Amino acid sequence: MLLPWVVGLIYREPCTWIFLVISLCSAAVGYLIVRKKPQSTVFYMREGCVATAASWILISLVGCLPFFISGEIPSFTDAFFETVSGFTTTGATILDDVEALSHCMLFWRSFTHWMGGMGVLVFLLAVIRMSGGSNMNLMRAESTGPSVSKMVPKVMRSARISYQIYIGLTVLMLVLLMAGKMPFFDAITTAFGTAGTGGFGVKADSMASYSPYLQWVTTIFMLAFGVNFSAYYLILLKKWRQAVHMEEVRWYLVIVIGATAVITANIYDTLVSFEENVRTAAFQVASIITTTGFATVDFDLWPETSRFLLVLLMFFGACAGSTGGGLKVSRIIIMVKTILRELKTYLFPKSVNKVKMDGKTVDEGVIRGVHVYLLTFAALYVISMFCLSLEGVDFITNFTAVAATINNIGPGLNLVGPTATYSFFSNFSKYVLIFDMLAGRLELFPLLILVYPPTWKGAMRKKKY
Repeated sequence: MLLPWVVGLIYREPCTWIFLVISLCSAAVGYLIVRKKPQSTVFYMREGCVATAASWILISLVGCLPFFISGEIPSFTDAFFETVSGFTTTGATILDDVEALSHCMLFWRSFTHWMGGMGVLVFLLAVIRMSGGSNMNLMRAESTGPSVSKMVPKVMRSARISYQIYIGLTVLMLVLLMAGKMPFFDAITTAFGTAGTGGFGVKADSMASYSPYLQWVTTIFMLAFGVNFSAYYLILLKKWRQAVHMEEVRWYLVIVIGATAVITANIYDTLVSFEENVRTAAFQVASIITTTGFATVDFDLWPETSRFLLVLLMFFGACAGSTGGGLKVSRIIIMVKTILRELKTYLFPKSVNKVKMDGKTVDEGVIRGVHVYLLTFAALYVISMFCLSLEGVDFITNFTAVAATINNIGPGLNLVGPTATYSFFSNFSKYVLIFDMLAGRLELFPLLILVYPPTWKGAMRKKKY
């Protein structure tokens, strides 16, 4: 919070003192907590999930205080919703007039995207040495995708490499945006929102008022941050062939190109030129599949085919090991290959069929994990839909609101379209969507384990013995 404090000093805003006070209070509380040394410093999977989920809730509670104390978001529920949306890189907002916020609040709002994109605890792993398998259990609990693989043998170094790539891409985008004459404040907040695939903008029209060059730059970098960071690591090692042959990345690009082509053809009569058609379609496809949530047009007014494709892309999501949300392309690939394997087994019962990705056999435990994840996702989706339906809001609004929050996208359709906000929902519905945003960012299970009673019973038995 010292960064938004500095921003507030630069713009001489009266509310900037809030960030300094909360920073000092947080540091004081943190100092008191770490003075008590635990008997064991090893994190098992249960501890890793509980610590991760509890940490995300805590940082969101602390992070919403500047909005609430300053009165710029007078409702605590709304301030909490906005902050969770920021840290989880969802981009769903309750602000009807975002430009009314002070510069320090706008900066903090976008900076939450950048911190949450790679993961708050992954950052800690990059700077803090932990014993045993503790670091890997924390990384598994916070990282995205069906399985977590280390770029290098040491998790601490893997986390550092991830953050070096993350920072490098962010700085490169910032330079290119400024080269397009975007104001520095707009450029850095846009870079934060793109890097974290979050989508909080500093203008009411999101990205619509910026030049075509700036929209193309943002499109390219949205897609870039949706790529598995392992591919960038392979490129840095000059292992071009391995990077190019990553199956998930190839399918990710095929889906993007295919969806862009279909939508370009579908909206051909709605815009002025072919270039504008392609740019607008590519921007929205990139924004939705990477779960960023920026917009250059009100795509809720597009033909049904285009709207259907965008909703479908909400569920696909980006690659595992990226900053994007959604189910992840790798899970979709594994699911489709598993279906094809079962069909082949029906025809040839005695044949031995294995699911492979990148030429390697996928472990049956990973396949089982994908199936369990999809079933859990569906169950949570249905429960959330039921909770929202109690308000009597139309089906499309509820369906896309849950899709946009659990997949960490932001805008949906109808009452939660790209030009609308989530402010009309009741506090109850907002807390349901807050749970969905956290569950989606943490890949469901860490948050579910936090509220699963046997988790705490097991901890008490362990403490007793």
